[in-house]
Amino acid sequence: MFYDDVKKETPMNEKIISRTAEIMADSDAACLALIDEEGCPTASMVSNIGTEGIERAWFSTGLRSNKVRRIKQDARASICYCDGTNNITLAGTVEVLTDLENKKKYWLDIFCPHFPEGPTDPNYCVLKFSTRRVSLWVDGIEAAFTL
Repeated sequence: MFYDDVKKETPMNEKIISRTAEIMADSDAACLALIDEEGCPTASMVSNIGTEGIERAWFSTGLRSNKVRRIKQDARASICYCDGTNNITLAGTVEVLTDLENKKKYWLDIFCPHFPEGPTDPNYCVLKFSTRRVSLWVDGIEAAFTL
């Protein structure tokens, strides 16, 4: 096991971070956990529409959704990616993006049934997750660290 040591630049540590980022980028979905109005964790599957290393991930949802309501009350969140026996759990914060540039950048045509007006649909928004802490089991290696 190695923990905060993972941030030190060694070939193994760079390799596991790179592999973690690869798993995240290749995932179709992730589990997003938020805090609800009663202070309880709530989890839902979300389509993975973009990642930036292990630092950031993007998802979409409806502006009138429970997710957005919860994020406005408490932006703390966790996301989990799973690939076979690999498990990546990230803790951080989520922002709700409604600007047209990001809505167009992260638009996928599979969203049409939910947002018939496309990226300009007033209910469509993008969720930007920013990682603060990482806990993972990837390729038989366990690690936990902060960014």
